[in-house]
Amino acid sequence: MDKLSAMQTFVRVVESGSFSAVADELRATQSAISKQVAALERELGTKLLVRTTRSLALTEEGKRYFEQARRLVAEIAEAESALIKGEEQLRGWIRIAASVGFGRLKLMPLVKSFLLAHPDVKIDLRLHDGFIDLVEQGVDVSVRIGDLPDSGLIARRIGTSHRMLLAHHDYLLSLPEGVRLPVNPEDLYKHECIVYIGSSSSNLWTFTAGIGASVAKGTNKSIRVEGHIQTNSSEVQRSAVLSGMGIGFAPTWLFDAELASGEVVRLMPDWESPQSPIHLVSPPERKHSAKVRAFVEHVSSALSSNSQTFKP
Repeated sequence: MDKLSAMQTFVRVVESGSFSAVADELRATQSAISKQVAALERELGTKLLVRTTRSLALTEEGKRYFEQARRLVAEIAEAESALIKGEEQLRGWIRIAASVGFGRLKLMPLVKSFLLAHPDVKIDLRLHDGFIDLVEQGVDVSVRIGDLPDSGLIARRIGTSHRMLLAHHDYLLSLPEGVRLPVNPEDLYKHECIVYIGSSSSNLWTFTAGIGASVAKGTNKSIRVEGHIQTNSSEVQRSAVLSGMGIGFAPTWLFDAELASGEVVRLMPDWESPQSPIHLVSPPERKHSAKVRAFVEHVSSALSSNSQTFKP
């Protein structure tokens, strides 16, 4: 039995809570993963996991062993990485998570340039518009947009996401007679709004009056909008706006190219919209990973030198 390999497998099984998930991850059969953990238990002479048809639970001995094994696996990985001199020789997998829109539009070009600089590195890019548990999914670094809870994750701020009212020229040209472009939040009641339900605000859109607004600067207004389409996908939201199906309340980075060309325009410029911080986050045990540090630095440096990515 390869004890280190078995230990690594055991750690991932506990983190993911599933033999089948680790089997998919390692491109192995579920039976092979189960046998590897069982062999480790025989080697140690103790039961580490209690298995049922629906769940896994650590025994008391398993809890103690898991904490030590996870730390040891991370230290061994770093020791191996430290033997490779120079950043250009970084190697191995980095698992990265991000929302679909941000991953496709902003992260993929940086993944490409990072791989060109480090040809021995491999990237496993997981795109999902919902919440991902970094430890459970074995993610090394994730892009998080919004305020971070006190989760114990290692975080580095890389920018700010600005939400704005946006519409395609086709939608504006199709407005029925008597319906004007929105100037104040109340005007949105007469408009077709594309609702993104992937955020906590959903169809309750909040604005703050700026200098040119018809009310006192700093006045907040929240409007509950309606429309014929709602989605939990940033890509569907983007597609609906570009198809002229209605007004979107979306981050500007989702439409950088179209805003620059004038194909998509900002509405209600006298009203300000919420801003959200953008962070790269990693589990604490990955903070010493040379690969993770290099990738975080690469992304942070690229985005900070192109700050308009997140600003109007």
